[in-house]
Amino acid sequence: MLQTASVILDIPTQSLDAPYTYALEEGCAADGEPVEVGCAVLVPLGSRKAIGFVIEVNDFEEEGACPVEAGKLKGVEKVLAGPYFDEEGAACAQFLADRYIAPLSSCIRLFAPPGGVPHLVSGPYGQRVEAPAVGEVEERWAVLTAEGADFQPRSTAVKQLRLLEALKAEGGQCRVADLAERIGDVSGPLKTLADKGVVVVERRRRLRAPIQAEPFQLAPAPELLPDQLQALQVIEEARAAQDGHVVVLDGVTGSGKTEVYLQAISSVIAEGRTAIVLVPEISLTPQTVGRFRSRFGDRVAVMHSRMSAGERFDQWQLIQEGGADVVVGARSALFAPLANVGLIVIDEEHESTYKQESAPRYRAVDVALWMMGRSGGTVVLGSATPSIDTMERLGRDERWHHALMPRRTNGRPLPPVRIVDMAHEFSSGSRSMFSGALKSALAETLGAGRKAVLLLNQRGFAKFLLCRDCGFVPTCPSCATSLTYHEHGSKLACHHCGYTAPVPATCPECGSPYLKKFGAGTQRVEADLRVLLDSMPEAGPGVPIVRMDADTTRFKGAHQQLLDAFAAAPRAVLLGTQMIAKGLDFDDVSLVGVINADTQLNLPDFRSAERTFGLIEQVAGRAGRGEIPGQVLVQTYEPQSPAIVAAARYARDWFVSGELQKRRMFGYPPYVRMANVLVWGPDEEQVKAVAAQVHGELAQLLRDQVGDRWQLLAPVPCVLEKLRGAHRWHIVVKCPQTDDISPLLLRYFRTRKPDKRANVAVDVDPLDLL
Repeated sequence: MLQTASVILDIPTQSLDAPYTYALEEGCAADGEPVEVGCAVLVPLGSRKAIGFVIEVNDFEEEGACPVEAGKLKGVEKVLAGPYFDEEGAACAQFLADRYIAPLSSCIRLFAPPGGVPHLVSGPYGQRVEAPAVGEVEERWAVLTAEGADFQPRSTAVKQLRLLEALKAEGGQCRVADLAERIGDVSGPLKTLADKGVVVVERRRRLRAPIQAEPFQLAPAPELLPDQLQALQVIEEARAAQDGHVVVLDGVTGSGKTEVYLQAISSVIAEGRTAIVLVPEISLTPQTVGRFRSRFGDRVAVMHSRMSAGERFDQWQLIQEGGADVVVGARSALFAPLANVGLIVIDEEHESTYKQESAPRYRAVDVALWMMGRSGGTVVLGSATPSIDTMERLGRDERWHHALMPRRTNGRPLPPVRIVDMAHEFSSGSRSMFSGALKSALAETLGAGRKAVLLLNQRGFAKFLLCRDCGFVPTCPSCATSLTYHEHGSKLACHHCGYTAPVPATCPECGSPYLKKFGAGTQRVEADLRVLLDSMPEAGPGVPIVRMDADTTRFKGAHQQLLDAFAAAPRAVLLGTQMIAKGLDFDDVSLVGVINADTQLNLPDFRSAERTFGLIEQVAGRAGRGEIPGQVLVQTYEPQSPAIVAAARYARDWFVSGELQKRRMFGYPPYVRMANVLVWGPDEEQVKAVAAQVHGELAQLLRDQVGDRWQLLAPVPCVLEKLRGAHRWHIVVKCPQTDDISPLLLRYFRTRKPDKRANVAVDVDPLDLL
C-alpha cells in the first residue's frame, strides 16, 4: 500500500499554490513521527527544503492508483509541529483561497497559532529550521513534601526557616519567584531543602493572562423582556432547522441584544456544542468579555490583536485543548481551533472591520455562513443598523429570519436628534467649528454635572471640496459619488469611472469663494474645544477632555484607561473618532454631538451614505441610556441629505428603500457582485502600464466567457493615489448578483505570471473602492 501526504508549501505566492505530493513511510515522516492533516512538516523542494502544511493524507491500495508515479515521490523529512487544524479547517482554507483569490498558504496560516509556526532560515551553512517565536512559558514552583512537613532546620538557617514558613502559609506550594520577592535569593536554601527531600521544585505551565482577564463572579441569567424572548425564540427555531439558518437580530441601541446572545449560547452549550462571538476590535473591552465570563466562567477564551503574541498563543492552545466552550474575539477568532461549533454570533455585523484588508481579503460574515452551512449551525447577525446588503438578503432568502427589538430595556425613548445647518452658521458670521446650538448644549450639560460625547467623523484621506456658504459638494455626473480633489494639476476626479473636471474658482451653485478642502484633525478640535470650555462659566479648566483616536489608543490598554478616566470624572467631554460610536455604556452621558457629519458622507464611495446614517444612529445611542434624558446634535453643511434626515428621524426603512433604488440604478451591491483589482508599485508609469495590460487581458477573457453580461471598468488611480511610497491604480469588475465572480477571475490570476514592474491583487466583494 502506498501512503502519501498532500502538502501546501508555506510560500505565499499564486505560482506555488497547488498541493505537492510526498510519500510517507507507514503513515510517518522519515523521523518516525506520524503525519496528520494540519501538521507543519519539513519537505524537500528541488535542491532546497521548505516548510509546508499537510492538507490531506491518502492511502492507495495499489501504487498505480496514485496520480504520481511512486518512484518519483520524495518523502516528508520531519514533522515540525501540529496538527494545527483538521480536515474541516483544510476545506475552509481552500474555500477562502478560491473565493477570495488568495494564496492557499496565506489562508492556512489563519488556522495556525499566533507566532507559533516554525520557519526556515538561510545562512552561510545552508538552511536550518528556527523554532517558533512564541511558545509555552514555564515557571518553577516549590512544593512541600509529606516528609518535609515536620522538618525543622537549624536555628541558624534563617532563610530555610522563612522559606518553610512561607510555603506552609500558602498551603504547601508557592511560585519560586514569589518566594524570592518576599525573602530574597532563595536558590541556595531551596537547593538544600530539595536535596534533603523536604521540598520538590516543579516546572509548571503558566498561562499569560490577556488584558481582559479580570476577576469575575458568576451571575444567573435574568428574566427576559418580551422583545428579548421573541428574539430568542426566533434563534431557537433557526437552530432547530440545523441547516445553516441566519437570524438578523435587529435591535436599537440599549435593547438588550447581548443578553439574547448569552441565553442562546447557554442553550448551545447545554446541547454539547460550542459558540464563537465576534465583536468589533474596539468594542472588546473588559466589560464586554466580563459579561460572558460572568455567565460561562473560565470556559471563555479571548482572541484579538491588542493581546501580546504570547497571550494569543496561550488562548489558542487553551481552545485547542478543549478548555473553552465560548470564544470571544475579533474577526480572526473565526479560525480558532474550537471543536463542534453550533452558533456564531457577529455583533455590530455592519462594521467594516469584519473585512480583512490584506490577503486573504475575506468577509467574516460570508465565512461564518459557509462554516455553519456545513456544520448545521446557526449564524446570528446583530446590529442596531444592519447593513443594506443584509437587509436586502433578508427580504429574498427564506433561510434568513428577522428578529426585531425596537425598544430599549429601560423603557426610555431614543434621544431626539437635531440637525444644525453649518452653512447657515457660516453665513451668519460664525467661523467656529462649534455651532451656537452645540455651545449652548455643552454649557447646559456640563453645568448640570453631566457628560458629553463629541464625535469627529473623520477619515484622514477625505479630500473633497465643500462650499461653506451653501454646502455644495462637486459630484460625478455618472456615479453619484463626490469628486476627489487633487492638488497636483488642481483637478477633480471620479475614482470609479475616471471622469475629471477642473477645480472651479467659485461655487457653481451660489458663487461663493469659500469652496475649500474640508476636514480638521482631532488635535486641532481638542485645542479649540479646550479654549471653548475654559471660557465657559459652566465648565472651566477643571472639566477634562478625554481624546480617543488612533494616536491616543495605539498602546496596549490605552483604550480602557481612557474610558476609565472618562467614567471616573464627575463631568467630562469625550472627544473621538468613529471608535467612540459603539460599545460605550455610560448612564450619565446626556449630550452627543456630531461635529462634522459631512466627512464620511462625501467620500467618493457608494457606501458613504449608508455609513453616515449608521454612524449617526450608533453614536446617538450613547445618549440617554440611563434615567437622564439625552439629546443629539448633528452639525452638517447638507441638512437635506437623505442619510442625515433619515438618521435624525430614525427612519431606516425610508432610507434603505431610497438607497436600494440608487444602488440598482447605478449598478452597485447588493444588486451586483464586485471585484476590485488593485495594481501598485514604486513607478507610476509602470503601474499604469501593468494596469492597462491586466485590463486588456481581462477584457478578452470576459468577452470569450461571458460576453457583455459582465462589466469591466477602465483602470483609474485609486482615491489614495499613493500610499507608503507606492502608486495605486485599480480596475473594477461587476457581474450579476446571481453569478459567482470568483471562478473566472481565479482562473486568470492563478495562471498569470508575476510582473516585476508592479504588484497585482484582487479584492472580491470589496466594502469600498478607496
